[in-house]
Amino acid sequence: MAYVDRTFSISDDDTGTFIVHNRPPIKEIGLAISLLVIGAVGIIAGLVMIVNKTGGDRGHGIAFSILGALLFMPGFYYSRIAYYAYKGYKGFSFSNIPAV
Repeated sequence: MAYVDRTFSISDDDTGTFIVHNRPPIKEIGLAISLLVIGAVGIIAGLVMIVNKTGGDRGHGIAFSILGALLFMPGFYYSRIAYYAYKGYKGFSFSNIPAV
């Protein structure tokens, strides 16, 4: 048997049984869904502003679309991880979502 440093092991006692908590992080998933929704609304609002030339030019609409895309991308990424972890897909777990 190889040497194992107990300082770096995740176990509940000295028997070596490991505990893996795969509970959903509610606050982090809520943040991801919020970013997803706000980003989607920003992209749609930006596109509407571009088409209707709201504010006199299309610059405001482009800015809204870019900001919406910047919010949408991490929201989609972490919402997708949470969904796949919930469904039990191989390779996905709630531990892949960083804690706030």
